[in-house]
Amino acid sequence: MTLPKPKEIREMSPEERAKNMVDLKEELMRERGMAAMGGAPTSPGKIRSLRRTISRYITIMKEEGEA
Repeated sequence: MTLPKPKEIREMSPEERAKNMVDLKEELMRERGMAAMGGAPTSPGKIRSLRRTISRYITIMKEEGEA
């Protein structure tokens, strides 16, 4: 999954945003689980980038009155 830019997030429909948020949160949970079990993450910065992207979604959803 490629991480979208804020402009691309704003162009999405509210349903798309909600679905993508669920997918991102599941992926973050999976990555944290692997890290907690001692497995090496696929990419060292992946957890950080997922958290930032989720924050972008939340910010844009609040701006548009969806949250």
